[in-house]
Amino acid sequence: MESGPDFLRLDTWLWHTRLAKSKSLCGAMVEAGGFRLNRQSVTKAHARIRVGDVLTFMWQGETRVWRVLALGDRRGPPAEARELYEEVP
Repeated sequence: MESGPDFLRLDTWLWHTRLAKSKSLCGAMVEAGGFRLNRQSVTKAHARIRVGDVLTFMWQGETRVWRVLALGDRRGPPAEARELYEEVP
C-alpha cells in the first residue's frame, strides 16, 4: 500500500483547515509575516509542514497555537478541517 508524502505546503494545509477562502489568500497571509513554524519565523508559502509541527500565528486579534494532527487530502467540510489540528493552550 502506497502512502502519501510526509509533508504538505503550508499554504495548502492552511487552505485545508479553512483558514481562508482560497489557497492564494492563505499564501498571502503567510508571506505577509506573523507565522511561526516550530518557533521559527516563516514567510514562504511553500514551507513544508508535517504532522507534529506547531504553528503559531495571530488570528482575529488572538494568538493561536495549533499542533498539526493530520495533513489532509482535500479541503473538506469544517468538521473535517477541525480534525487536522488541535489548539495548544
